[in-house]
Amino acid sequence: MLSKLDTARRNRDADVVIRKVVRKHGHEAHSSAWKVAFADFCLALLALFLVLWLLAAREQERLQELLKTPGSLIDEGRGRLMETSGGPRGSLISREPMPSRGDRVAKRSLASGDSDPAGPGSGIRLSKTLYETRADMGELADALERLTEQAGLTGNVRSLITPYGLRVMLHDTEKRGMFELGSATASQRFGRLLEQIGPLLARIDNQVVIVGHTDALQYAGRGPNAMSNWQLASDRAMTARRHLLAGGMPATSILQVAALADSAPLNVENPRAHENRRIELLILTRSQARTISAMFGAPASTVPLIDGVEVSVPDAGEEYSVQEGTSHRATLDALRSQLTHPTPAAGGES
Repeated sequence: MLSKLDTARRNRDADVVIRKVVRKHGHEAHSSAWKVAFADFCLALLALFLVLWLLAAREQERLQELLKTPGSLIDEGRGRLMETSGGPRGSLISREPMPSRGDRVAKRSLASGDSDPAGPGSGIRLSKTLYETRADMGELADALERLTEQAGLTGNVRSLITPYGLRVMLHDTEKRGMFELGSATASQRFGRLLEQIGPLLARIDNQVVIVGHTDALQYAGRGPNAMSNWQLASDRAMTARRHLLAGGMPATSILQVAALADSAPLNVENPRAHENRRIELLILTRSQARTISAMFGAPASTVPLIDGVEVSVPDAGEEYSVQEGTSHRATLDALRSQLTHPTPAAGGES
């Protein structure tokens, strides 16, 4: 009896060991491989979104370029857009050629006033349109006005339509000067404006006269070799020419570079006014360009009106000039003699 009680007491005092039975279910068959697949899917989506973003940015740049310079891709005045390389399928920008509309389209595109993005040396030939009428000059003035607004120089530029062409005056103001005081160095903003005007003038078939002006404030130096307003006006006109050429205007578009110093002020009442310091661009009509060229070019051809006297045949607006140094009285006497005693034509009646 005691032995059984002792045995029961010993069993009760012994350590109790509890074993947990883990049963495996069917869900444990899945592993973490799905995470790798999901990461690959996200990476592929990221790459796709990146490609779409790059294509959209490229198309937006091309669209902005075409909207900014609608006339830069017009081929030789036929109103036809040149085909550009690149561009994905489904682009919003049409690659089909525009219908031909001739010079009217070229003038309308030029009236946007934006410079050529191709720039000098790009190899792209732009249409050159001749501006002759008052309406044409008005379109050109509007284009220049847009350029000056973009440059922030609206108060420094005036345009005037004249019988000779479009007169553009780029002058100083009380707040802003086109050149450094007493120098031919153009300000950064003015030089940039001239370089933007260069491509605009390169796309027209009119020739330009560049004239430099100063105010009446004189230099202290005297003598033939001293610095003068004539020299300053000439240097500033040449500086304007260099900036226009740097912008893309061909040298053949410049007919003349002149200097008038302080002899033709805008403000006659105040010869030292700011607006008298200026550069003028005279965009000539073809007839006026020919007239100026005839003034300084080779003498006109001569034909004999009467024996022994040669008189030049003038262009429009020119006067007759005797080529052999004959006095006016001698010329009149010879003409009177021919009229009074005409010489019979060879083979005519006696």
